[in-house]
Amino acid sequence: MSRHPTAIVEEGAQLGAGCELHAYAVVKKHAVLGDGVVVHPFAVVGGDPQYLKFDPATVSQACIGAGTVIREHVTVNRSIHAGQATVVGARCVLMANAHVGHDCLVGDEVVLANNVMLAGHVTVGSHCFLGGGAGFHQHCRIGEGAIIGGLARVAQDVPPFAMAAERNEIVGLNLVGLKRRGLPRETIRELKDAFRTVYFTPGNIRDIAHAALDGGPFRSAEARQFLTFFTEGKRGFARARRGLGAEAEPAD
Repeated sequence: MSRHPTAIVEEGAQLGAGCELHAYAVVKKHAVLGDGVVVHPFAVVGGDPQYLKFDPATVSQACIGAGTVIREHVTVNRSIHAGQATVVGARCVLMANAHVGHDCLVGDEVVLANNVMLAGHVTVGSHCFLGGGAGFHQHCRIGEGAIIGGLARVAQDVPPFAMAAERNEIVGLNLVGLKRRGLPRETIRELKDAFRTVYFTPGNIRDIAHAALDGGPFRSAEARQFLTFFTEGKRGFARARRGLGAEAEPAD
């Protein structure tokens, strides 16, 4: 482990092999860092949650996956529940001033750009990119492979592989991200069809997704993952931007 003399590691913190702690980094006693985690100056990992009824005597954790980079002034708060953890996955990048609230679950290879704000209990799937200054309401779900525009305000669930912007607006599929991950053309075509089915079919969005899963032509794991997302969760769903249906890109 590489640790600057001014870095603070409280007794009880758990650090994996090869961690790097820059000057004035703070790793609290409830933090668990995987191998190769890098913590930059003035970041605080495992601090108490910003929850007014929280009892500081609660034993909980903030766990950071291997290879994750935590930049300047980032805060990752621990869980409010005894025996539970706030989790940031492996190989993530949390850019300067990002905040991960208590009990968030962040997947692998996620990027939080500068000043991203995750309230408590937000779930972020793997391979997501959250743009600078975007804010997320508590208990929101962000599906795998989604991309969120800078300064977006997200108070509803965003499905996997989608692009969201502004205030709870879905603006299309993250086609660039899908292609970069090497998904087959047929899988991307199915995702486009699933997207159109959910967002441009009149009716209840949950019922539409259930029907598409039960009797639709969708066979790829990714298309079914997209549809299944709408059958779960307790919040509402971000809706397609007005006029998007007329602009929807045809399947390849």
